[in-house]
Amino acid sequence: MTAAKSWSKSDWRAKPRVQMPDYPDQAALAVVEAQLAKYPPLVFAGEARRLKAELGAVARGEAFLLQGGDCAESFAEFSADAIRDTFKVMLQMAMVLTYGAKVPVVKVGRMAGQFAKPRSAPTEVKNGVELPSYRGDIINELDFTPEARNPDPSRMLQAYTQAAASLNLLRAFSTGGFADIHRVHSWTLGFTDGDDAERYRDMAGRIQDSLDFMTAAGLTSDTNHELSTVDFYTSHEALLLEYEEALARIDSTSGLPIAGSGHMIWIGDRTRQPDGAHVEFARGVQNPVGLKCGPTTTPEDLKLLMARLNPENEAGRLTLIARFGAGSVADHLPRLIRTVREEGANVVWCCDPMHGNTIKSASGYKTRPFDRVLREVQEFFAIHRAEGTVPGGVHFEMTGKDVTECTGGVRAVTDEDLSSRYHTACDPRLNASQSLELAFLVAEELSAGREATRAVG
Repeated sequence: MTAAKSWSKSDWRAKPRVQMPDYPDQAALAVVEAQLAKYPPLVFAGEARRLKAELGAVARGEAFLLQGGDCAESFAEFSADAIRDTFKVMLQMAMVLTYGAKVPVVKVGRMAGQFAKPRSAPTEVKNGVELPSYRGDIINELDFTPEARNPDPSRMLQAYTQAAASLNLLRAFSTGGFADIHRVHSWTLGFTDGDDAERYRDMAGRIQDSLDFMTAAGLTSDTNHELSTVDFYTSHEALLLEYEEALARIDSTSGLPIAGSGHMIWIGDRTRQPDGAHVEFARGVQNPVGLKCGPTTTPEDLKLLMARLNPENEAGRLTLIARFGAGSVADHLPRLIRTVREEGANVVWCCDPMHGNTIKSASGYKTRPFDRVLREVQEFFAIHRAEGTVPGGVHFEMTGKDVTECTGGVRAVTDEDLSSRYHTACDPRLNASQSLELAFLVAEELSAGREATRAVG
């Protein structure tokens, strides 16, 4: 088990910090941090250990990781229906992926903590007025006024309350019958009813045949509790370190530090400096840690980061989330795979096909074309097949709502449609239909990979 020697949860404060606000009222910040430090953790060490064990299975090819959810959670958009709808789509995606991969799917939501966002510039200018950039609801507000853009530490308390409520509902959905396997598949069949989804109907029918066989054999939710419950975990980018530090705790079982803000935390491509504050915080907690790897990630960077974040080479501890952009995966991923192999490192390889494929549409909206998202996933799988390594998972920005933010998909969203239901405060998300379609397409890749492995064997 990774144990950071001579580490304390405030050590990050002595390191260079980027992508974090400078709070003008330090006294108010101290009050909020003290208050958060008294609150119960949002997640518990045993849950994080269980996720780490499941991610260890992903690294060995014995499971598959599905990570998805909001670009940035919103205070204004927060509702039970929104949580339910995203959870529902993730369950549908997981069922389809389980069928394609023939292994368990580890379900991790970008939920109950994804409130802060890195930005490409510290300020933005509108009509000659320059103000601080919007950095997510945990830090400031989207409205373009000096008051709204001023970093407000009290927003951390609202983020904690919303995260706690979200986790409470997710736990209820996971164990209360909502996740029953037959119910989930009935939702999926509705997606394949239309003529535009005909190519997915065959796989949906084969899943139904499998469920019918299980029922005939007496394997029902009444006789097998596992068929009506799921394990569901939460994750977010650990960007606002004052919040992360305040919720870090010592696990009473192991005596080791744990991030109490979410089951899994990740470090973004903009905050992965080996000697920076974010790596310093993440290296000391026992949670599974994700690391975004972009085009500028060098083999030397990766070696340093793997040594810093997973010095004991613990299976399931470190997930490398590749984000290069369609058409660029072959330029970058092979060298990183070979670096990992040379180091003998235990990692989960996960594909984030969202962040490298953001464009400005003709109508002026930031969007992501569905075909480019799919192409990056396909390139990710193809390179892992060529290298003989395990493509362990996928990472999507998505929502269960019927938004029009990414173009394409079988229920085609066009450039002209973007304005009708464009709700994101930051980056464009796949809607429910696009998310499920992508799951079917990834399942086809997984199935093809199994067939290729079987043919070689």
